[in-house]
Amino acid sequence: MTREIAAQDWMALIGQELGTSPWVALDQGLIDAFAQVTGDDQFIHVDPVRAKAESPYGGTVAHGFLTLSMLPVMARAVLPQTRGLRARVNYGFDKIRFLAPVPAGARIRAHFRLLAAEARAAGELTLKYGVTVEIEHGARPALVAEWLSRVHFTPE
Repeated sequence: MTREIAAQDWMALIGQELGTSPWVALDQGLIDAFAQVTGDDQFIHVDPVRAKAESPYGGTVAHGFLTLSMLPVMARAVLPQTRGLRARVNYGFDKIRFLAPVPAGARIRAHFRLLAAEARAAGELTLKYGVTVEIEHGARPALVAEWLSRVHFTPE
């Protein structure tokens, strides 16, 4: 269960590890669905036979953007909620690097660290997370990112 904290408590968490998500599987069905939604149906993602024969990965791999799009699912399991939360919205990224392909069927999980917290207008914070997504049994992370989130809350 995710804990709830007061808005001002975010400042004390700067520089701290916030947690590690549970493992999430990126199976071929999810990869195929993502390809259909995004129109990115390159064979390295959706054709296991051809990918095994022709790709440098020895099989199909998840889209980098699919891996990135799993951040909210993984964050929900570990990031604190702000007391009086009205909305949490993606604000963007300062950095994204895709470091290793995620083979179809592999499991990933994310490690979150709070890099910055900036009080904005009354009832608004901008949070910056350092995120590393690891691949189970992988030598390198799938991705590293600096993820920005805006939190709108009812001031106490």
